[in-house]
Amino acid sequence: MNIFSFEFFRDLYLGDEDDVFWEVERECQFFPYQTEFQSLAEVLSMNQSRAEKAWYIGWSNCDTKIGNILRNHYNRPYFLPPLSESTNIDWIFMGKPGYGAHMHIDHVNNPSWQAQIKGSKLWTLEPVPECYNECRILETIVNPGEVIVLDTNRWYHKTLITGNDLSITIGSEYD
Repeated sequence: MNIFSFEFFRDLYLGDEDDVFWEVERECQFFPYQTEFQSLAEVLSMNQSRAEKAWYIGWSNCDTKIGNILRNHYNRPYFLPPLSESTNIDWIFMGKPGYGAHMHIDHVNNPSWQAQIKGSKLWTLEPVPECYNECRILETIVNPGEVIVLDTNRWYHKTLITGNDLSITIGSEYD
């Protein structure tokens, strides 16, 4: 998984086939979080001085060709039940230390796994409001090579990139 880098994603999405990228831009989700970015193209085209400042974004890849390229470089986690199926959509989250996702709950169909490829990320998980006074808030740091599995439809969660390195996380839903 050492192949994954900012440059890898820039070349993959902004390479020679512009029609592939614009299909991804139209059909897939982009999460700018607390940045000024309006699209994945803006992020992957940013200049070096902007790239050195704090930022964090996420996107879904719903292009089959790009998905096949991504999945040539990783396998789904071995510990998922053998009969469970992953969706065809990959989720990619990337950013600089100090940023992350605000506290939220997702609206996706299934639980998900997220593999930390580069950098480290602090996850904070809060229970649903009905359990808030009885249940604890959980925190864990996910380091490169580690995977977190959770139902983001049920757990409120936020992330914060820790350390000094660019964070890259890839994940998917499974049933």
